[in-house]
Amino acid sequence: MYKRLSYILLLLCILSISSCQFKHEEYVDFSDIEAAKGLKFKVIGQYETDLSQGLPANCYLPDGSVADLQEAEETEPEGGNIKTPGIAPRKTSSTTGTNVVQQLLKYGNQNRVTEIVGTYPSHTGDWDDITLSGKVMLPKGKRPKRMILVSHYTVCSNAEAPSNCFSLEGVLVKLGYGLIIPDYMGYGVTANEVHPYLVMDLTARNVLDMYLAVRPWLKAVNMEPENDDIYLMGYSQGGATTMAVEHLIETEYCFPEDPEYVKIHRVFAGGGPYDVKATYERFVTTDVSGYPVAVPLVLQGMIKGNNLNIQMEDIMQDWLYEKMDDWINSKLYTSAQINKLINTKVTHELLTEEGMNQTSDKVAELYKAMTMNSITSYNWIPEASIYIMHSMDDETVPYTNAANAKSKWTDANIIYNFGHYGSHVQCALRFIYTVQTLLENEEKEIKKYE
Repeated sequence: MYKRLSYILLLLCILSISSCQFKHEEYVDFSDIEAAKGLKFKVIGQYETDLSQGLPANCYLPDGSVADLQEAEETEPEGGNIKTPGIAPRKTSSTTGTNVVQQLLKYGNQNRVTEIVGTYPSHTGDWDDITLSGKVMLPKGKRPKRMILVSHYTVCSNAEAPSNCFSLEGVLVKLGYGLIIPDYMGYGVTANEVHPYLVMDLTARNVLDMYLAVRPWLKAVNMEPENDDIYLMGYSQGGATTMAVEHLIETEYCFPEDPEYVKIHRVFAGGGPYDVKATYERFVTTDVSGYPVAVPLVLQGMIKGNNLNIQMEDIMQDWLYEKMDDWINSKLYTSAQINKLINTKVTHELLTEEGMNQTSDKVAELYKAMTMNSITSYNWIPEASIYIMHSMDDETVPYTNAANAKSKWTDANIIYNFGHYGSHVQCALRFIYTVQTLLENEEKEIKKYE
């Protein structure tokens, strides 16, 4: 009997030790690793997501609708914050692209994703110091193959900021890649600030600063990627920002002897407003804005982000200007909810007579700022290998942006994929799925020569 009791106690002890080891292997507290504590990237939250059960409820499409495959009740908007990432404004799920979302979840063998929220130092447009936030997404328990620096598409609620949600691009972690996704200034820990919408150089620097802060952190926590060159990726606002990030890297971080040298493996850009001026002109000349919230976002971004001597109420209709803080700067509403509140796609109902007048002095000043923030106006030819996709049916970011980019970068190493791919959101899903397929094909090619 004593022998049997001793055996049982020994077995329990072994199971207890095994359990402790299992927990240690299953969960790493990245905020508690001593080697990383003195670095620029500071961990403030950590979560784990199991993609084998589908997309999380706090995953959004570019129109502000949730990206899950089941209907979600529409409720009053809530703010969402970094400490409670699940809180979010809900809207009835988009019915577009369901099959594509299913395909995104189908491939890959890494179901569990470790999501790490953190802060890092950067600068404002006036070069003042600022602390920004973002998320690192890693395949659970293993080093990533390569890092993807993602510039996210337009969001309006703070709940849609990467720190507070599961970014749709996160499905790529299933293939073994790691993602770095900044919130942008005006979201995450800086949600009380105005977001400098489409101010390209500033946003590109904020994005790259996160990568530069995370890179040594990955090494310190033994999650350094197998390859040190990176992918750049972005759709919509993120598509233009991605090209601006490439420009920044290729002009300022391109020297191998520099300790902050960044090597680009490949770039994926989709649905981007590469020509901001042409986008605004399209709103005015057609008197239609397929994505109404873009009008006040662009105006505020250009005027405040570039310190223009223009009063927004001179350009924007009073009823809309009066709602800027409540609807947009509060960061409580998704773009879908704001578009519903605006309740018109007629441009002259959003802009004043002067705002519609392309020959007025104020609009001329706006155009100058828009041109300065258009990546197609840069005196630069991209060097990295690039894939650009755009739907010719895009009602949000006019196809003219893609056409102008192709005309500008005729000598660049770019594969263009333009077609009738449906709406802006439908093309976003196709874009992410295409990136996933291209990554898989690239791996297959590599394995042929191993």
